[in-house]
Parts: sequence; C-alpha cells; structure tokens
Amino acid sequence: MKLMFRALALCLLPFAALAQNLSIATGGTGGVYYPLGGGMAAVLSKYVPGMQATAEVTGGSVANLQLIGTGKPYVAMTMVDAGLDAYKGQDKFTGKPVPVRTLMVMYPNRMHVVSIEGTGVTKMSDLKGKRVSTGSGGSATEVMAFRVIEAAGLDKDKDMKRERLGVAESVNALKDRKIDAFFWVGGLPTAAVTDLANSPGVKIKMIDHANLVAAMNKKYGNLYVQDTIGKDVYKGMEADNKQATVMNLLVAHQNMDEKTAYNIVKAVFEHREELIRVHKEAENIKLEIQKTAAAGGIPWHPGALRYFKEKGAKLD
Repeated sequence: MKLMFRALALCLLPFAALAQNLSIATGGTGGVYYPLGGGMAAVLSKYVPGMQATAEVTGGSVANLQLIGTGKPYVAMTMVDAGLDAYKGQDKFTGKPVPVRTLMVMYPNRMHVVSIEGTGVTKMSDLKGKRVSTGSGGSATEVMAFRVIEAAGLDKDKDMKRERLGVAESVNALKDRKIDAFFWVGGLPTAAVTDLANSPGVKIKMIDHANLVAAMNKKYGNLYVQDTIGKDVYKGMEADNKQATVMNLLVAHQNMDEKTAYNIVKAVFEHREELIRVHKEAENIKLEIQKTAAAGGIPWHPGALRYFKEKGAKLD
C-alpha cells in the first residue's frame, strides 16, 4: 500500500510542480498600471499552464522594484529611469541594487504637470511658492517630478510646499483647492485626470515642460524624449501639451527561470488584443519598440530574448 501511494505521489509531482502563483506589481487605482496589470493577470492565468496571476495595488515603480528585490514571485511594471536606478543601486536604491531584468517594453509614459484655472499656474516657474504634489512615495512619478523641477531651476524643498499624493488623491486635493498643481507620469488617458477634466466648474491646465528634456538627459542619460499630449485627450485643453515622456517596462528578478519568463512574454504578445480591450495603451506593446529598452541599460532576461529572437526582433 505504501508503495502504491508513493508511486501515485511521484506521478502527480510533475503536475504539482506546474502550479505557480505570480503577483504583478502595478500602481495606484487611478492610473494605467493597475487596470492593465489586471488584464495581464487574466491573460497569464488563462494562457500560461498552471499559472495563477494577480494584480497588486502598489505605490508605483520604486515600490515595485523593491518587491522584485525580495526575490518573491513578482513581475513588475516600472519606468525605465526608476528601473535603471534600481539596477545600478543609486538614488532611492543607494546601497541596495536590485538584480532586475527586462521582460518587455510596454508603452510610453507621459509626464503630466496638471493644474486648473484659478490657481495662477500656467508655466513651470509659476510653481514657486505653490502647494504641489510630486507623486506618492515609492513612485517613479516622484523620481521624474524631481528631475523636471530641477531642470526648471526650482528647488523641490525650498520653492514649493510639497505633498506626496497618488494621482487619484492629487485630483481630489486639486478639486478641493488643497493643492495648486500635481505631477503624474502615466499612460493616455489616465482615468483620474479624465475625471478632473470632466468635473463641473473645472477647467484643466496642462503645463508645458518639453523644453527641459535636454537638461534632464544631460544629467541622467538619454532616458527622456520630447513628446505631446494632444488637446483632444482631456476635456478643456486649449492646446497640445508639450511634455517629457519615458518608457515603461515589465521586469522580473534575474533568477526567474527562462521558461517562465518566455511564457509570460509570449502570452502577452500573442493575446495583446485582450489587453487592448482593458486599456488602449496596450496598443503600444509592439515588437518594433522593444529595442528602445537598450537605452535604459537594464539587461534583458534570457527568456524574453528567446521569444524576441524567435519573432525576428532585433534588440541591438
């Protein structure tokens, strides 16, 4: 009898080994990371044999990279700049480098510098002396906001009263006139910013800052590009918003096995249409943009390289 049970256990072992729980570290509920991460979790759970994936609300890129550093079963969404800091062990990761590896480039993240009519904020220099949210603690919004503020010749600590709010909280605070402006890096459209723009009695003001990209890249490397948020994206915009953009990545720990990484990348690309139904930014998850990750200097995961090589994508 003991031999029979042992034989049965050995037969079942390969099936048990297939079971795999995976958490996707995303961001706050008002941004794009969380809904897109939820869609990604559904795709992975449906199409990767034995995988049960869930999307987790987090503080954003920095917090996500810290979760990757724990070595627990996570993949994470992050901006390239925060990811590079983690890989190099600098800025918020000083002395604590994270062995992070790129799975894919997802979509461009647009810096929003947002105010509303009546605050007196129409250009970057107007932020001096104002109440400003620079993003939640543990977010890459905060990392990039500090760099934009610095490039504008302002001191983040001396020149403004700074709050650390997520995008949904920032919108509510701006509506209540508790702050005068906020920074947010996200996809288009960001639900919380759409909510602000559609609020009765509110006229949104998007602050141009694309002219600061050169100074940011000079100090931090070629991570940012001049870009545009079209005036049709958010109700009430009077003109296109000239702003700075950075790419988003999906990343994993270097110790994730090659097969798992390959299966994750394969499932996302082969079922991209299901993600597009969740959020249209998924339209930007394309083979031809993958090489842009090289600008960040974060190594590729071998499993991702295997998939892209099969598809003929050049990642030079």
